[in-house]
Amino acid sequence: MAYERIALNTDIEVSALYTVHYFEYRSDFDFPGERHDFWEFQYLDKGNAEVRTDNGSHLLSSGQVIFHKPNEFHTLSAAKKSAPIVIVVSFECHSAAMNFFDSRILTLSDSERDLLGQLVAEARHCLASPLDDPYLQKMQTRPDSMFGSQQLMSMYLEQLLISLIRRNTIPQLSVILPQMNAKNVSGTYSKILYYLEEHVRETLTITQICHDNLIGRSQLQALFREQNGCGVIQFFLQMKVEYAKQLIRENQMNFTQISEFLGYSSVHYFSRQFKTITKMTPSEYSFSVQARSERSRENPQTLSASGSPDSGNT
Repeated sequence: MAYERIALNTDIEVSALYTVHYFEYRSDFDFPGERHDFWEFQYLDKGNAEVRTDNGSHLLSSGQVIFHKPNEFHTLSAAKKSAPIVIVVSFECHSAAMNFFDSRILTLSDSERDLLGQLVAEARHCLASPLDDPYLQKMQTRPDSMFGSQQLMSMYLEQLLISLIRRNTIPQLSVILPQMNAKNVSGTYSKILYYLEEHVRETLTITQICHDNLIGRSQLQALFREQNGCGVIQFFLQMKVEYAKQLIRENQMNFTQISEFLGYSSVHYFSRQFKTITKMTPSEYSFSVQARSERSRENPQTLSASGSPDSGNT
């Protein structure tokens, strides 16, 4: 008996990537807008942002994503005095299924956020270009990038798009998928994450975390190494620094006030720990986000519809 092949359809095919951006903006950030002949989406990882398009003004909150079809004008600015973290991906896709995303604002599920996180992580391994330059015109790939990196970026993006269409067009999936995600998340891990967030302004020890959460030291360390690739204290220190970065971008406190607010023994210790984790001093980080903000104000331009060399990306 002869085997017969099944030709596999490709419902969504991403043929090219233009940009993968990860931005940490100040609370006064304002990008004047652009227009180009390829798709783009803006995802709010943290904070709030206002997006103005040909169809009006939209306020996005954490966890939401907005899509812009080719040749649609769009801007981006911080809102509600927050210092937003934004992921922007622009790409070429001519599949008819992309019509679903026309003027759509959606909320990502846990699994979809994971896919987007994998896309950004793979971009960091694959691309030599910085992910935080809003006026990057052409990404440069690393000559020593890992095998399959470019294909994985395309696959993660296509899987994300397929998931969004399925979850928002097939009613039962919107019920089933959240339940599946909940089963995959450890209740103990979620509980400890909440505990760390609640105590981010304090100085914690492993002994204290174990005592307050009724968990053994070895079990706690194994849990966090499995989830994050590092121990619980290192994760907690990174959490404090992420909070500090947000406070710096909001520009309401000086470094001494931030260090006191987050429970550091001195501003010098805060600065050393900040640099150890981010490879920048607080001053260098503040200058970098301020420079991006000022650069956006110095380049008020409406970009051409062709994505020509004089155009950039949000």
